[in-house]
Amino acid sequence: MKPLSSTALAFPLLRRGKVRDVYDLGDRLLLVATDRVSAFDVVLSPGIPDKGRILNQLSNFWFAQFPAIENHLVETDVSRFPDGARGAELAGRAVVARKCDVIPFECVARGYLAGSGFKDYRRTGEICGIALPPGLAEAARLPEPIFTPATKADTGHDENVPLSRLEDALGAERARELRDITLSIYRDVARRCEEKGILLADSKIEFGVRDGRLVWIDEAFTPDSSRFWPAASYRPGGSPPSLDKQFIRDWLERSGWDKTPPAPKLPDDVVRGTRERYLEAFRKITGREPEHVTA
Repeated sequence: MKPLSSTALAFPLLRRGKVRDVYDLGDRLLLVATDRVSAFDVVLSPGIPDKGRILNQLSNFWFAQFPAIENHLVETDVSRFPDGARGAELAGRAVVARKCDVIPFECVARGYLAGSGFKDYRRTGEICGIALPPGLAEAARLPEPIFTPATKADTGHDENVPLSRLEDALGAERARELRDITLSIYRDVARRCEEKGILLADSKIEFGVRDGRLVWIDEAFTPDSSRFWPAASYRPGGSPPSLDKQFIRDWLERSGWDKTPPAPKLPDDVVRGTRERYLEAFRKITGREPEHVTA
């Protein structure tokens, strides 16, 4: 299996992001989830075979669970894509989406203490200005989910910021709307995941604005944007076993890499292990196999 690292289609390429290629279809976008993988804001090599298909189809699954919340999807069936975008390489890994004005913040919900949130807590006792009880261990369950937004960085590192930063940039009403909808979706998804034996430690959600309305965009509760912990092996006090990108982050931390480009090449066992974890998360959550993926 060879990962799809990039695409070349007969449409204007608007952006080649860390993991997605975005093409301009006029009044709409073609979003292609490649097999590129990033960690610590650096694109790694090689990619993870079938990763784009797994993430794209899991996002589509979650968008469908919330029909009352407007999202960016226009078409997910490649056979109904425009001419020039119906190739087999796009099957299962691309969508046609509405254009929106992207809100320049990531909306992060946390139910557990992990990642950059745990680092902030150890240093200050807070995350994004939210005071937490003293003495919490890494991976501890929080008293209640919290909203911890972050800046969106095309290059360099994202930065956790308080709600007041969103209020200054977007207005108090819009900022609180983002907080409330993020926490509402997170709580519902966390409950559904726990019923499947997975703890949703945290996740980032992104939104745009179209005709004055919030639109849920980008990806939805994937192993790239979320921490998924198998409930059976969860123990606070360290970094729990996971079904997400933490497997790669842990290897990079052990490698001695200083987190500046270029990153070390991922060994074959890390590539295989990541793919297996992404597939397991998809299967547990959806109860089925992803399409156009070889087991």
